[in-house]
Amino acid sequence: MAGTLSGIRVLDLSRILAGPWSTQLLADLGADVVKLERPGTGDDTRAWGPPFAPGDDGTPSAESAYFLAANRGKRSIAVDFSVPEGQEIVRELAKTADVIIENLKFGDMQRYGLDYESLRSLNPKLIYCSITGFGQTGPYRERAGYDFVIQAMGGLMSITGETDEKPGGGPQKCGVPIADMMTGMYATVGILSALHERQTSGEGQYIDMSLLDTQVGWLANHGLNYLVSGAPARRWGNAHPNLCPYQSFAASDGHLIIAVGNDRQFQALCRVLLMPSVAGDSRFATNSARLANRDSLVEQIEHLLRTKCRDEWLSALEEAGVPAGPINTVAQALADPQVVSRGMSFSMQHSMGVHVPQIANPIKFSRTAIEYRRPPPMLGEHTAEVLASIGWTDKNQDELHAAGVIYRPGRDVIGAS
Repeated sequence: MAGTLSGIRVLDLSRILAGPWSTQLLADLGADVVKLERPGTGDDTRAWGPPFAPGDDGTPSAESAYFLAANRGKRSIAVDFSVPEGQEIVRELAKTADVIIENLKFGDMQRYGLDYESLRSLNPKLIYCSITGFGQTGPYRERAGYDFVIQAMGGLMSITGETDEKPGGGPQKCGVPIADMMTGMYATVGILSALHERQTSGEGQYIDMSLLDTQVGWLANHGLNYLVSGAPARRWGNAHPNLCPYQSFAASDGHLIIAVGNDRQFQALCRVLLMPSVAGDSRFATNSARLANRDSLVEQIEHLLRTKCRDEWLSALEEAGVPAGPINTVAQALADPQVVSRGMSFSMQHSMGVHVPQIANPIKFSRTAIEYRRPPPMLGEHTAEVLASIGWTDKNQDELHAAGVIYRPGRDVIGAS
C-alpha cells in the first residue's frame, strides 16, 4: 500500500536530530528520502555510541543506536558538497526534488551555491526548509545551535526540575533532546502545509525554522501564565502550576502519578483514600482553593499513600475514575501491555545482516497504514543507485570515488563492480 506521501521526493542535507527527525517522519509517511552524508564520517550521530547495534558476528558495529533512532526509511548517499563536483550532484538532485531540508550554519549553503534562491532557479516548485539554532534573521543568527543550550535559553529549564527549596533542586534539561525533536515536528508541519499550498499556487517556498523559536513557541500554558499574570514562571518539580493534586507521590513500594483535573475527580480521590473530612473541607472544595492550600493537602495525601503498595492504589484509583499511573522505567514502558498491543516497537532486517530494533511511528491511519520500507541505511549504501538515476555513469562515479567526492561501499577500486 502506498504511503500518504508516496511520490514526494525529499533531499535530506541535515544531520544530528532536528532535520533527521523530520525526514524520518516524512519517510514513514511514504516519501522517498535521500540522505546526503559526508564521505568517511557520515552523519555525526553514527559515532554517538555506545551503544552500537551488534553486527552479524555479534561484535559492535559502526551503527549507533542514536543514528538508528532517527534515520529509518532513507537512502544514504555519501557526497562531499563542499567541492564543485559534489555541488553539481546536489543541483541535479534538486531539479526533481519536492523538498530539501538542511541544517548548516547561517550562510553556508549560500557559500556553496546551494541556497534556496540558487536552487529555486532550477526548480520553482521546490520547498526548501532550513533548520538553525536561531533562524535566518536577528542578532544571534550566526551562532551555532545546540539542543541543551536552546532548552536553557528558551525558558524550558527554568520550569523543569525540583524547586530550589528541595535538596539538590535546580534547573534541569528534559531527558530527551526535545528542542531538536519539536523543531523537527514543526518543520514537518510546515513542509506538509507548503506541499498542500503548492497544489493551488504551483510554487514552492522557503521555510525558516529556528530551535529557539520552537522552544519559545511551545512554552504553552507556562508562557501564557506569565504573559497574563506577569508573575515569573517557576519550577514545580513533578507538581502542576495550575492544578492540585497533580503530581508524583510515593507509595510503600514505589512511585505513582495522580493527576486530578476537576472537582469530581478530587471527590473520587477522597473516597479512595478514605478522606471524608478532606472531601467536605471548604479549603479543598475547588481547584483554586486546593492551590491556595496545596501544602496541607499534599501532606495528607502523601501520608495515606505510604500505607499501601503502588499497584494496590493504582487499581483502586482506576476503578474510581481518578487519572493515575506508575512511573515506569524505559524498559517497563516498552514492555507495558498497552504499548505492546499498539505495536510501538519492532525490528527490521538491516543491511549488516542482523535485525535492528525500532520505535514505531505513533500515527495510526484507518486506510493508509504506515509501512516501514527501509531500515536505517549504511553510509553511502545507495550512492551508486541514486547517482545512476540522475545520469552519472559507472565511469563518472569511479572518478568521483577515486577523488573522494563520493563514497560507494564495496567500490574501493576504480572500475570495480
